Amino acid sequence: MEALLKRELCTSVLKSTGHSGGGCISEGQSYDTDTGRVFVKINYKKEARRMFDGEMASLEAIMSTNTVKTPRPVKVVDLERSGALLVMEHVDMKRLNKYSAKLGEQLADLHLYNKRQIEKQNKELQIVGKGSGQSEFASVNKFGFHVATCCGYIPQVNDWQDDWVSFYSQQRLQHQLSLVEQSYGDREARELWAKLQLKIHQLFTEIEVYPALLHGDLWGGNVAECSDGPIIFDPASFYGHSEYELAIAGMFGGFGSSFYSAYHEKIPKTTGFARRHQLYQLFHYLNHWNHFAGGYRDSSLRIMKDLAK
Repeated sequence: MEALLKRELCTSVLKSTGHSGGGCISEGQSYDTDTGRVFVKINYKKEARRMFDGEMASLEAIMSTNTVKTPRPVKVVDLERSGALLVMEHVDMKRLNKYSAKLGEQLADLHLYNKRQIEKQNKELQIVGKGSGQSEFASVNKFGFHVATCCGYIPQVNDWQDDWVSFYSQQRLQHQLSLVEQSYGDREARELWAKLQLKIHQLFTEIEVYPALLHGDLWGGNVAECSDGPIIFDPASFYGHSEYELAIAGMFGGFGSSFYSAYHEKIPKTTGFARRHQLYQLFHYLNHWNHFAGGYRDSSLRIMKDLAK
């Protein structure tokens, strides 16, 4: 692997620094090179290339907004037998602490970025002489993403859709429940989903949803801070409802009250937030059920029962 990295990074020096990391999906290791220190994520599954291509595209999209720091991606490299590597800049990080409120502010700016681009574009079109050519403000008016991204190792269906409720129902919940059906044939889940999908639209009758660029998997293990502020990593991005981002954040802890206060100062809660929060958590419980088996079944069914009432 090290010979492959040397060749792909065009470096004469490749020295392990002893910094390592990783989770339940991939391993990680830092190396010194001719041009600086890099962090390499390693995954030996045959689907690793797709997973890392999606992560690299996610990092690039978030970086392009200049709102919240992420590691700069370098390249994806295929391993010779099976799997792939994702090379990115090495960042010295520690647990999120003093920059919790700043992360809330910056995450809200990330979520507002596309809406602000749409508003600038619309204003530009109203100016005499504008509107005939390409706008300088690139914006996205649909829900989805230009490549598949993986939440964990399961690829997300990111086909573009005009309607958020259809996108979320079909390409998030239905997709996960289809995987549950394939693996477990769970009759209760099937019956509850038949009831719930008839009621989902009722949770969105009083709000307008704008496509927001999301990190997509923002739990406490995917945030940290470095010397100059907060940093987020391991994204599974797509354009969706900003409220979706807060669902997994609330499931596994790691975010203090200052984070939420700063976030909602810029993006206040709207009518029905609590019920939609449950709906968005349902995706993550189903995704964990599909990753880690039946330990998340009860939580998934409990939410479905509550929302289907």
